[in-house]
Amino acid sequence: MDGKIALEEHWSVDETLQIAGQPVRTGARWEELCRLLVEFRAQRLDGMDANGIELAILGLNSPALQAILNPAEAADVARRANDILAAEIALTPNRFAGFAGLPMQDPEAAALELTRCVTELGFKGAMVNCFTQKDVPDSAVYYDLPEFRPFWATVAELDVPFYLHPRLTIPSRTTTYEGHRWLYSQAWDFGSETAIQALRLIGSGLFDEFPRLQVVLGHLGERIPFDMWRIDNLMEKTPVSYPAKKRVSEYMRQNFHLTTSGQFHDAPFQCALAEMGAARLMFSVDYPYEEMAPAAAWFDNTKLSDADRLRIGRTNAIELFKLDLA
Repeated sequence: MDGKIALEEHWSVDETLQIAGQPVRTGARWEELCRLLVEFRAQRLDGMDANGIELAILGLNSPALQAILNPAEAADVARRANDILAAEIALTPNRFAGFAGLPMQDPEAAALELTRCVTELGFKGAMVNCFTQKDVPDSAVYYDLPEFRPFWATVAELDVPFYLHPRLTIPSRTTTYEGHRWLYSQAWDFGSETAIQALRLIGSGLFDEFPRLQVVLGHLGERIPFDMWRIDNLMEKTPVSYPAKKRVSEYMRQNFHLTTSGQFHDAPFQCALAEMGAARLMFSVDYPYEEMAPAAAWFDNTKLSDADRLRIGRTNAIELFKLDLA
């Protein structure tokens, strides 16, 4: 399928490449990722052309700004990174669009920077890693906390999507992985950490307060679609404190969108499709952490009606991100 839109596609600046907490930070693969994350023209565009991807929406790598401990420094790096991305987009505006990187260490600064990026730079929303550190390394600040409500009010007012992206759990909080270092990686920790943060947003009542908010999750929903029925079923049977007014599955289907990033396999895709519906799914690659060719080949050939393939591969993104594409 030609004309696909991909929207979990990563880039970086020097400051966010060198920061601690990278999923991969040594060896030949890290060196290659460093090269590809800062490359915008030849290899990235050639790959898009070869695989039927018309437009990529770019967001900073993980953990990026969310691992900068000093709030003022995070705000400064965010502004400079967003300006760099805007300049790159301006060179080929028909091929790239942008997600704002935000200094979530300071919710007010994050709201101001998002407003600037949307109203002045033309960005299509924000991509933020699923918690932020602040002041000290052993910290994890979550976005369902009350101090973030004014920030979410700004997101709702701007009417742009918020892409909740994974990052690794703080090392001191990984005791359940002891003796099994392989779990503390993109293979498991990425998805479980992000799923918990998405569920925290739901359970906090955020979407009751701001029912128009739209959040995007990659990797076909970080395993939540597989468990939605079970979560609802057990929540109804077990008396626990749950401030939100509706079932988890209702918020997922009304306030969340899922992308195929890094999940190029029929079984999880068909599960997400059955649970969420075609209107809530979108194509993505997760470049350069994943390769474009297998992502595109799988999507172009997986069992779908022509209408749903077009919708998931292109038109859902055009509608959600208000893209100026036919």
